[in-house]
Amino acid sequence: MMKITLAKTAGFCFGVDRAVKMVEDLVERGEKVCTLGPIIHNTQMVESLASRGVRIVTDPSEVSPQEILVIRSHGVGRNVYEQAEERGVRIADATCPFVAKIHKIVAEHSAAGETVLIAGDSKHQEVIGICGHCNGPYFVFSDEEDLEKLLKNQSNLVDKPLCVVAQTTFHAKKWDFSQKKLKKVCTNAKIFDTICNATSMRQQEAADLAAVHDGMVVIGGRHSSNTAKLFEVCHASCDRTVLVETAAELAAPQFVGCRSVGVVAGASTPAGIIKEVIQTMAEILQPVDEQLEETAQKSFEEMTDEEALEASLQGLTGEQKVCGTVLAVNASEIQVDIGRGLAGYITASEYSMDPSVKLTEEVKVGDKLNLIIMKINDQEGTAMLSKRRYDAIAGWDGITAAKDSNEIVTGTVREVVKGGVVAYVNNVRVFIPASQATASRNDSLEDLKGQEVQFRIIEIGRGRKAVGSIRSVLREQRKEAQAKIWESIAVGDRFKGVVKSLTTYGAFVDIGGVDGMVHISELSWQRIKNPAEVVSVGDEIEVYVKAIDTEKKKISLGYKNPEENPWTIFQNNYNVEDVVTVKIVSITSYGAFARIIPGIDGLIHISQIANKHIEKPQDELTVGQEVEAKITAVDLERKRVSLSIRALLPEEPKPEKAEEAPVSDEPVVIEIASAEDAAAAAESMPEEAAEE
Repeated sequence: MMKITLAKTAGFCFGVDRAVKMVEDLVERGEKVCTLGPIIHNTQMVESLASRGVRIVTDPSEVSPQEILVIRSHGVGRNVYEQAEERGVRIADATCPFVAKIHKIVAEHSAAGETVLIAGDSKHQEVIGICGHCNGPYFVFSDEEDLEKLLKNQSNLVDKPLCVVAQTTFHAKKWDFSQKKLKKVCTNAKIFDTICNATSMRQQEAADLAAVHDGMVVIGGRHSSNTAKLFEVCHASCDRTVLVETAAELAAPQFVGCRSVGVVAGASTPAGIIKEVIQTMAEILQPVDEQLEETAQKSFEEMTDEEALEASLQGLTGEQKVCGTVLAVNASEIQVDIGRGLAGYITASEYSMDPSVKLTEEVKVGDKLNLIIMKINDQEGTAMLSKRRYDAIAGWDGITAAKDSNEIVTGTVREVVKGGVVAYVNNVRVFIPASQATASRNDSLEDLKGQEVQFRIIEIGRGRKAVGSIRSVLREQRKEAQAKIWESIAVGDRFKGVVKSLTTYGAFVDIGGVDGMVHISELSWQRIKNPAEVVSVGDEIEVYVKAIDTEKKKISLGYKNPEENPWTIFQNNYNVEDVVTVKIVSITSYGAFARIIPGIDGLIHISQIANKHIEKPQDELTVGQEVEAKITAVDLERKRVSLSIRALLPEEPKPEKAEEAPVSDEPVVIEIASAEDAAAAAESMPEEAAEE
């Protein structure tokens, strides 16, 4: 008989689980997501996310304005944040809290003048990110031997103040050896034990299993530092250690002669792959259920992927209520202190049912939140929390009370679904059928999305299902508003109304439950052909009452502001003899019309266009031309303004008299274009000719 033992710590660590869920939550909220490098060292998971539109970039410059960039759990250097900020790139930071702690340590201590030593793989993204937060000199060493070489080559380090940290997934035994060396040689070294507790436990459990089993299976990506160290730890005690990324790499000959096999998995290994490997091993080795130890007692064939993940994590608490204090907040999650020595986290999806919620606007450091503990990981000292579930429990009591009392409740419409809309009240989901969602069946449901609405609870079903009605509230409100308006409305009253519809002769405006009409002539001081030139359906405009017909229930409204009357503006700002710049807007046979201000056009008679005789206005003027003119007359009663260009021009010189004009018996014939021309001609003519 052969037995299989699955490590308790197999599968996603907290940091990786948090990063993957962050990406999945953003995708579900409709965001276009990029990750700075693969979000996880697992090809299958990366391909799955890629199929949902998640793409991998290497630099913030590759991110478009419509996308959000997720920083993976390994973390990045300070320069990446600076580049993103310069380019306006939105960031969702999934840096593991334990890695972020290292960033803070090296930044503070290097700024204080200490040289930083980092135990880890210099090519690993986590270590590169740590280096990027150092404000001074730093060095990376991979093991005790590498450390000795470093201290030999940089002999001055021995007497310098040092800050020493380790990559979170650094080999625990190598770290112990390195610490002993540093404490012995570098008396000024401040050593911070930054290896993730979960990593240490994972490696220790792997070593323990390898010591008592004939064979070991390590599941994880070949590019994963965490998985590579697990393989190294297992292989040191068990020669028959195999590394597989998927179940397809398993083969029966690998386990010939083995009476027991231990299974461990890297921090980047999804629960579904662990499940598949166990199933395949069960088929190969044919173990019976009782041969599986406590952590693998439930048949993986019966488990969902989520249940398999739960098997690798510990401490599901149920609905335990706590009060937490906000320690930090970003776009994707909130970190809270709930006491008990646990680091608590609330994702955006567990804060609110609203997919568009902006955490940074909703909460601030120091806020107190009522929460429910969903899961505690004692090994890592973390707790996953939910505010929306706490609110939903409390909110449901309010919903049932509102149904019994026929009370009006207020909620926000978040979804338009088949047959209606979905609104949320204190994180409780309420379905509102299309027939109950709007005042009229013709109104668009899409217009409700994102809107705060009032409704009544008209039905409660099993499974905390509630049905509401907006229409009943709207009808009631409209009746009350109509009665109130008709009781007090008077000519001259002003209202802010909403344009409900347009016709060829005017616009109908809702002034708060009652519709009034603004005639087309009352929409603008200028002549318009269609009301749409001034207003659109849905516009909020200010109107005043011009007339009321209480018998027919009709109200005539005005929209034009008397203060904007162009003749009032003209009268207040212009006088006869003023010189103005005008624009030619039309030309006739007897002159040209010029725009003084919008709504006021003046006439430049043909005789006032030039200081000489012209055949037609087009000889001197063109439509669109701007000219200087003098206001010569204003008739407010007839709404007319006379202009003159000629008044601003010098008089044309008179022709000189000839010394001896020949006398002719023939009459003098002169073409007269105007009274002014006749007078001028008479003045220049000989006296006898003028008399004739």
